Amino acid sequence: MPRLMERLVSVLLTLVLFLWNLAGDQIFGIRPPQEPSFTLTQADSRYQIASDISSVVTTNDQSQLLEPQASIHPGGDGGERIQIYPSQAGQAIAGFGASLTDSSAYLIHQVLDETARSALMIRLFSREGGIGLSFLRQPMGASDFAREAYTYDDMPAGKTDYELHHFSIAHDEADILPLLRQAKALNPELTVMATPWSPPAWMKTGRSLTGSKGGILRPSCYGAYARYFVKFIEAYAQQGIPVSAVTVQNEPNYAPETYPGMKMGAVQQVDFINNHLGPAFEAAGISTKILCYDHNWDNAAYAKTVLTRAGRYVGGSAWHVYGGDVSTQSLIHSLYPEKEIYFTEDSGGEWVDGGSFSGGFPSTVGMGIRALRNHSRTFVLWNLALDEQNGPVLPTSEKSTCRGVVTVNQQTGEVTYNLDYYALGHFSKFIRPGAVRLMSDSKIEGMDNVVFRNPDGTVAMVLINKNNTAKTVCIAYGEATFSASVPAQATITFCWQG
Repeated sequence: MPRLMERLVSVLLTLVLFLWNLAGDQIFGIRPPQEPSFTLTQADSRYQIASDISSVVTTNDQSQLLEPQASIHPGGDGGERIQIYPSQAGQAIAGFGASLTDSSAYLIHQVLDETARSALMIRLFSREGGIGLSFLRQPMGASDFAREAYTYDDMPAGKTDYELHHFSIAHDEADILPLLRQAKALNPELTVMATPWSPPAWMKTGRSLTGSKGGILRPSCYGAYARYFVKFIEAYAQQGIPVSAVTVQNEPNYAPETYPGMKMGAVQQVDFINNHLGPAFEAAGISTKILCYDHNWDNAAYAKTVLTRAGRYVGGSAWHVYGGDVSTQSLIHSLYPEKEIYFTEDSGGEWVDGGSFSGGFPSTVGMGIRALRNHSRTFVLWNLALDEQNGPVLPTSEKSTCRGVVTVNQQTGEVTYNLDYYALGHFSKFIRPGAVRLMSDSKIEGMDNVVFRNPDGTVAMVLINKNNTAKTVCIAYGEATFSASVPAQATITFCWQG
């Protein structure tokens, strides 16, 4: 396509997408649904608590960090009641985790020696020796948390590679793939998904990886970019890392000034999926799920457009925390109950109560509970590891205020386990992939909860108490009960055989 026509198409697409997203939810007239009320059924009465109840507690003052508590015997009925409805099941869990970015992989694989690296990986991915993280969202190429800007098919200025002769995942073979294999060995249930921040620069109208300069995906490159996804998935599989799902574009409504990114509006995403990516996956026999959107809750219209018009190929939608309300996930679920919901990014940082444990920990746990109560199959934070300066970041990027799940000090090699580690641990150590959410009341002021039944029949309940006083609660599992005291300003995870 001649350059002038290509630019005209790009301008027209951008105008259409701007008007579409500007109207947003007003066009569709959609509103978040209210959480339904539940009623005990005869089927609930057959469920029993068949063991003592174990629990771990983390307090906001850090006096207890995933600390095991004394066992609780079933049968108590004192305190305010939280009713669980075991016969009423929701979504199945895919996993809990973060992103092993280029920066995270470098810190863990190169800064730490073998002994320290092994100890950290065990604490991250082993259920017996750590918190059993079970899900990783991997950038396809560089994000803002990388030491250099790269993709898997970079070409000199003015050059193209439509046949992808120069495609290579060699960059990932240095640090990322060895850690992915180690993580999977520690937790065979680990699931990996992938997300691009930018296509190769030569595929974009602005010929730059940076979002604000790079423009959008050139229509003449749609086919090549679809094959790029295929080659990535095949290359990772050859390295022993199956990719369970991909999103088409990270934060498609945002063009960053200083790091790789790209705007891709809903209509453009529909075109790419329907006419290129979906057929390319079919032709290659690839079963990897395609997820749409992968941005904030404040634009339900985007996900609705793609799910409506490209639903044949799209398995669900992915969501970030940085705008809107989590109830948008339930809205989309109510409209497309057969499509999966994934919560794929929440980054802790200095903006949450100055980065304090007492402010950030309950915020992160609460976000996890709300994401799961709104049908998400995942709860995924951002960088798995950052250094003492919240980096490394690209030389072109601004200083980061993000926080990793752990901090690896580049000067000393010391590893600090941050609040995000303990927040994730309350879920990931006790809720296994394949666990099914059970409906539960959430009516006690200052408290919230989510409940899952694991494939082995054990039940895990995450409960947060934001009150300044301890609360005695009566947990009712169908008609079976137990009572427990939940410390003030604390999170507790209960486990029992159901």
